[in-house]
Parts: sequence; C-alpha cells; structure tokens
Amino acid sequence: MKRNRSRKVIQIVLPIVVVILVFPLVAGCIWFYDLTRSPLPQHDGELKVAGLRDTVEILRDEWGIPHIYAKNRYDLFFAQGYTQAQDRWWQMEFWRHTASGRIEELVGKNTGLLKADIFLRSVGWKHVAEQEVKNYDSESLSVLQAFADGVNAYIMNRKPKELALEYSVLGLRGIDAKIEPWTPADSLAFAKIMAWDLGFRRSVDATRAKLYLLMGPEMTEQWLTPPWPFWKKPTILKLEDLGITKSDVTTNVDYLTELSGVEMLSTENIWPDKSLVMGHAPGDGSNNWEASGKTTKSGMPLLANDPHLSIQMPSIWYQIGLHCQPAAGEAPLDVVGFAFAATPGVIIGHNSSIAWGVTNVFPDVHDLYVIRVNPDNPLQYEWNGEWRNVKVYEETIHFGDGVEPVTIKVRETHLGPIINDNQVDEETGEILGFNNKMPVALRWTALEPGTILKAVVGINKATNWEEFREALRYWDVPSQNVIYADVQGNIGYQMPGRIPIRAKNHSGLMPAPGWTDAFEWKGFIPYDSLPRAFNPERGYIATANQAVVPQEYYEHLEKKLGEGLNYVFGLEWNYGYRAQRIEELLEKMAPHTIATFQAIQGDNKLISAEELMPYLANLKFDDAELAQARDWLLKWDYQCNADSSQAALYAQFWASLVKNLYYDQLGDVFQAEGDNREMWATLLLMEEPDNAWWDDITTKDVVESRDDILIRSFKEGYANAVATLGKDRDKWRWGKLHTSTFVSSPLGQSGIGLIEKMVNRGPFPTGGSSDTVNNTRWTVASGDFTVGWLPSMRMIVDLGDLTKSVTIHTTGQSGHPYSKHYDNLIERWLNMEYYPMLWTREQVEAAAVDKLILKPSK
Repeated sequence: MKRNRSRKVIQIVLPIVVVILVFPLVAGCIWFYDLTRSPLPQHDGELKVAGLRDTVEILRDEWGIPHIYAKNRYDLFFAQGYTQAQDRWWQMEFWRHTASGRIEELVGKNTGLLKADIFLRSVGWKHVAEQEVKNYDSESLSVLQAFADGVNAYIMNRKPKELALEYSVLGLRGIDAKIEPWTPADSLAFAKIMAWDLGFRRSVDATRAKLYLLMGPEMTEQWLTPPWPFWKKPTILKLEDLGITKSDVTTNVDYLTELSGVEMLSTENIWPDKSLVMGHAPGDGSNNWEASGKTTKSGMPLLANDPHLSIQMPSIWYQIGLHCQPAAGEAPLDVVGFAFAATPGVIIGHNSSIAWGVTNVFPDVHDLYVIRVNPDNPLQYEWNGEWRNVKVYEETIHFGDGVEPVTIKVRETHLGPIINDNQVDEETGEILGFNNKMPVALRWTALEPGTILKAVVGINKATNWEEFREALRYWDVPSQNVIYADVQGNIGYQMPGRIPIRAKNHSGLMPAPGWTDAFEWKGFIPYDSLPRAFNPERGYIATANQAVVPQEYYEHLEKKLGEGLNYVFGLEWNYGYRAQRIEELLEKMAPHTIATFQAIQGDNKLISAEELMPYLANLKFDDAELAQARDWLLKWDYQCNADSSQAALYAQFWASLVKNLYYDQLGDVFQAEGDNREMWATLLLMEEPDNAWWDDITTKDVVESRDDILIRSFKEGYANAVATLGKDRDKWRWGKLHTSTFVSSPLGQSGIGLIEKMVNRGPFPTGGSSDTVNNTRWTVASGDFTVGWLPSMRMIVDLGDLTKSVTIHTTGQSGHPYSKHYDNLIERWLNMEYYPMLWTREQVEAAAVDKLILKPSK
C-alpha cells in the first residue's frame, strides 16, 4: 500500500516539478526566439505596400544583395528606402539620432554622450539639412521623398521589436523608443556625419595652438605637419597632367600670424568624445586607381576602389542594384554599387556607361575663430570695432530613460556657431552655459546648405565625361578624389568641393581672431579651377589621400585667380606611402587584369619599415640576443601578412619608438598615433640624430641622441614581443596581435559580455597595417594593435565586360544579428576573396535565391 501510495505521489508531483522546471526554460526560449527573430524581414514572396505606383521586384543572391526592378523612378527609390529599412533600420535610426544630437533618446542619459549631444546640437547638422531640403531642385527632392516614403512604408506599421532587437534590449533599461517618420532631412543630415568622419574630426587646429605655447613652432611642425615630400612621393596629378612646368616654388605658411590673442585657447577642450558613435580614432585613408587600355591586358579600362573607414557592425556600406525601365517619359536607369543605408542612390559603383570611385581629399575646409563677447551683453560679439548680435536658439535634450530633459541655448555668429558653450562640469555634471572667457566659433563648409544629393543623382545617370563632370559640380562636401572610367575606353580624375580662399597670411591651421574680417574667407575656388585630368599619357591614375597636385599648381591658381590670396587646398595630406606602393605595382605588374588589381588591393608591404631599417642595421647592441633579433628582423620582406613573425616584432618596436620619441614632449596635449605622419616625421628626424625630439625630457642630467632612443625602443619592443608571444620567434604571428573586432553601436559597447557577444563579431587575425595598401589601421595611442580603420569594401570594375566586375564588403548586408547575412562576408573579406558584382538581369536571375514582389495596396 505504501509503495502504491508513493508511486501515486510521484506520478502527481513529477509532472508538476517538470512543468515548474521546464516551463521557464521553454518560455525563455520562446522569448529569446521572438526577441532575435521577429525583426527579420521578409525577403521572399509577395507583399502589398501602400504608396507604390506599380509592381516592383526585388531579387537577392546568396549574399543577401538586392537588385530592385521598377517601372518608374518613384517606385525605384521608394523600394530602395523600403529595402534598406528592412535590412538596416537600426543603423539608420542610430545615425539619424546621432546627426540630430539625440543619441540619449535611444540609450538614456550618459555624461559622455551628453557632451556629444550638446556639441551636435550646437553645430546644428539637422538644421542645415532642413534648409537644404528647402533649396533642392525638384528632381533631387523627388528622389529624397520617394526614398523616405519607402522607409516609412516599412517602419510605420511595425512595433519597435519588429524592427530591431536593439529596441527590446534597451527596453530592459526602461528606454521607451518611439518610431518617428523618416524625412528627406534625415538622409541629408547623414551626409554631415560623413563630412565629419572624412575630414573635420581630424582637426588639430586647437592642438597646434597648445603645442606652439608648449614647445614652439619649430618642434611642433617637425611632428605635426612635417614638410610634404614633393618629388619623393607621388602626387595624384603630375605637372604634365596639368599643363604646368616645374619651378622652384614652395608653399610657405606663416603659422604665427594667427596666434596673437588666442593663447588662452590652450586651456580649452573644445571637442567632446564621440567615440561611442564614430569610433575611437580618426582614420586616414582610402585607395582608388584605374588603368586605361594602354596598361591592361584587355585593352579596356579597369577601376578599383577600397574606401578606408572605421571598423563597425554592420558594414557602413549597403550594396544594391537599381534598375528602372520606364514604359515612357523617363530615361532608363541601371546602376549598381554601394549606398549608405540612410541615403538614396549609389555612392560608388557603375552604370551601363561609366564607373567611378572616391577617396578623401582632406582639404582644409574649416576654421576656428576666437570670439570677443561684449562684457556687458553676452548676446553680442565684436566685429570690425562694432558689436553684432548673435542668433540664439534653444535646444531641449530628452533622455530615453525618463530623466528630466535639459534645455540649452546655442549662440551663432555670422562665422558659425559657438561650439564650446554649454560645457559639462566633469565633477558635478552641471551644464555651465555660455562660455564668455574664450568662446570659439566654427566655420565649416558642411554647415552651409549643400547639394551633394544632386551630385549623386547626376553621377548615377551620367553617360560620359562631360555629364560626369557636370554632376560633380554639385559635390560640395566632403571633397573627394573622384576617378572615372567609361566603356568607350576613357579614364579621368576630378576633384570637386567647396574649397575656401583665405587671406595670404591665414594658413587655416591655427585658431584665428574672430573680431576682424582680416581672417574671413574670401570666397571659394571655382569648380573649373579645381584639378582634373583626362586620359593621362602614362595610362593610369592613383589616389590614396596624398597631396593632389605639385606645389606649382598653387602658383598657377594665383596667376589665374588673382595674387595676394591663399589658394592652398590644405597641408595635412597623407604622406604618400600607399600612393607610392600603388604606383610601383601599377608600373611593375602591367598589363593589368582583375587578378593584378586584387593583388594590389591585398598588398601588405610597409614602406616606412623599409625606410627605417638601415638605421636599425647600424645600431651596436651590447646584448647578443638583441643583436640576433635585429639581424633576424633585417631579413624581413616588409610584408605585414597575418602569419608574419617579423611584422609582429617590427610593430612592437615601432610602438615603443613612437612613445619614446614623442610622448614625453607632447605630454597630455596629444598622443602620437604612429600613422603616416609619424612615419614621415620620424624618417626626417633620423637625419638629425641630435634633434631635441630625441632627448627624453623625463631623464634629468642626460641628453639622449637618436641611437639611444632606437636602442631603448628595440629592447622594449623585443621584450614586449616575448611577453605577449613567447620566446620562440618562429611561432610569433602578427595576426595574434593585429585583430579585427566588428562592434555594433551602442549595444556592442555596453560592457555586458552576453549582449556584446550577441551583436559583435571577432576578434579575427588580420593582415595589413597602418599605411600598407591593405590599410588595416591601428594606433599606438590605443595601447594595442587592434584594427580601428580598414578597407570597408573592395570593388574592381571591368569596363570591357561589366559582368566580370568583382567586389566584397566587410560584414554582411543585414544589420540584424540573427540574420544569416549579418556576418557571412567577414571570412571572405579577411582572406581577400571576392564575389561577382552582378550586372545583367540574366546574371541576377541565375544567382537569385529570394524574390520579393511588392505590389500597390488598393
């Protein structure tokens, strides 16, 4: 009886226990599945969509790359907005909030982000974008509106959790995000993010002022802006391209002229930390080049591009094909390539007639002005001996976690907004209001209404060099090195952009007095006076952010446009290492094919190491182990492949050298990064073994020379290599130190391991280095060798047969962490592999794995 009773108890209790234990597990699995899978969009089948005018087909290949086929232009760009919102909505949402200074609406109050939001509200990117919408031509505005309509057709009838898992995860912190309609201004505001990312955030004007006070102009410029190596490294265009003869002209800059009255700027920190939203270090790179039929095996042009941008998850690029064959009234449009998720059109790619690619020019298109405020009225500032009124507008910053909003007042002068008002007290978190001690105004071309979307639309439609150049007339900011090739066999180059003309004594490299028109801009260089070339005799054009033109070009501009003014585009170019290597390989490997272009894109040779190695070879070591390690390093081929052991030792030596050479002098003003600037500056200092930079100012009663610092750095570098990689040099691998981790914003930087693992991918061993052609940039200042910037995509277009073009980008098409297309491209990117850049309908149909048909809802 007892046994039977026990059995009955077990029979009753066991299921209850199982339910109690299993139900939470099952419920948790269901919740997690819903969290991660409900945002995944439909890519196959049929959908009714309000707002469409006709049926649209969207075909995707195995990589998730869509090709959109529409019967009219409106539907084409509508479907582009719909498609990009399907795959990348969170990226679009985060970019939109960044551009508008509303980041904390998504993530809650955060002191660091509050500084960023205040700064972004002060510069007013969104306000400028709204003004641009009012100014745009009807065609560009129709494209923007169609794109916005498509985005809204996807997002406005879905709950946040159905759009992105980020909403659900942030909701656990009490963030109650509201989905707002997308607007044309949201797309245009994103262009301001790119303008900042591609140039302005490299600004060292304020740093230069501080260093002049700390160490004087001579030492400052030996590190910060060493003379550009004209005639030692290649400029983009040559004298023969420009029809100019060689002269003894040099570009002299009087840095000190602007220093008067701005000494107190050395106490100001005018730039907030925006690393959470834009990465930790400003990048320095992109490559593009092209070869005409003179130097290709096929006799037709090849064009290559690999823009170098901050490492992120998902990829900054969205690859897409846009195809429109209207029944009547409109011209056909077929264009494929790379877009930004937040914008319509194709930024880099090709149509049926032309191909194009871009790299950053890095012109100096901003200035800082120190403002004199009326001591009796903080809403007035001095200008030419009189008081002017500032414009004042209020900005209210809301917080997604329900914290009470704060309101700030932004002052704007005719030169631009004051950007160091409303500083946040580090200890109390209090917003300090107007800065009347040393207010600084920013003038920047991106803060003036622009027309870049008109340029993009025009390039997408262009069929020849003349139409291409006419479209680029509207590409105002950020200025780019744009290369061109066409199916007729032509190649060309055009630099577009709004480039300021300054007074002769105004370098643009220092904060300037903002109370006189002596330092006000004098206009802009006319578009037709900017550098261009068409079918150069040598048969190729290569750009890698180096100086655009020889110095003689500025003498030419002065004669053409008028003497007594400063027409220099800028003085902070890349120092030409990648450009030198690309041109070497273009000469050496001709005649070219897609395979040779792939080899160039994957080249890992570090020219700077080759330049410095003779100085290492001459060192006398007392330690036999160090001498042996140095001799072993001398046998290196200078290739920074992931499996290279010698690249690992050199990187450790270089990091120690940069610290020992520069950090003691720079103090806490700035940290040298070890990129191309330090590479060239260090080479020049090698020729001055007793230069003051070599002395370690922290050692009393000792004056170090070049060889003292080199020996110390090699000793430290070798010890660090042993400590991190072990004693056996044969087992050292550069890729163990140099890794890529693709980080999603903001969850990927949450500090919560489980969440970061959901959205981030890596680390992955990575080849290349800073300023190799395969430019996987790391910085000494970061404290390790992890990749900060990289080739964000690689593209090679064959103008002889567009169907043979190939490409790759870094992560995947999708921004949804649990999509199969979130990270499916990483391994191919790491291994320098490509996939076909599909072009014809036949190619697309043959490769299609999904077909989504969008039909108008009645």
